[in-house]
Amino acid sequence: MIKLNLICVGKLKESYWREAQGEYLKRLSRFCKVEVRELPERETLKEEAEDVLKACRGYCMALAVEGKQVSSEKFADKIGVLCDRGEEMTFIIGSSCGLHESVKSAAKELVSFSEMTFPHQMMRVVLLEQIYRAFMILSGSEYHK
Repeated sequence: MIKLNLICVGKLKESYWREAQGEYLKRLSRFCKVEVRELPERETLKEEAEDVLKACRGYCMALAVEGKQVSSEKFADKIGVLCDRGEEMTFIIGSSCGLHESVKSAAKELVSFSEMTFPHQMMRVVLLEQIYRAFMILSGSEYHK
């Protein structure tokens, strides 16, 4: 089974975000093994970057506003290619202050979901939903309309 890692700087404090995350982790469990690593927010982005880079495994994609925007279908295609190769994947979500340049440079891809700014807690749930949507697209499900 393919392994996905979510590296997130900061915790989900509100129960509704934890419940939404739990729902998508449950849904994803039929397609892949997902590990969510919550790293502490630190004094500087550089300190956070050291923690993030130590936790990275396999093909790393960092969420960044300057990243490339893709459709759900293209995102699914990318995940499908990586799954076909048997590659472990890591998705990185920074703190509310973003990501240090060293993390962005180390990532194979920078992905942007919008030019708008979103709370990192919300982005975690949106990312999990899009990963789930990708697997549903790849399986030919009606979920993606």
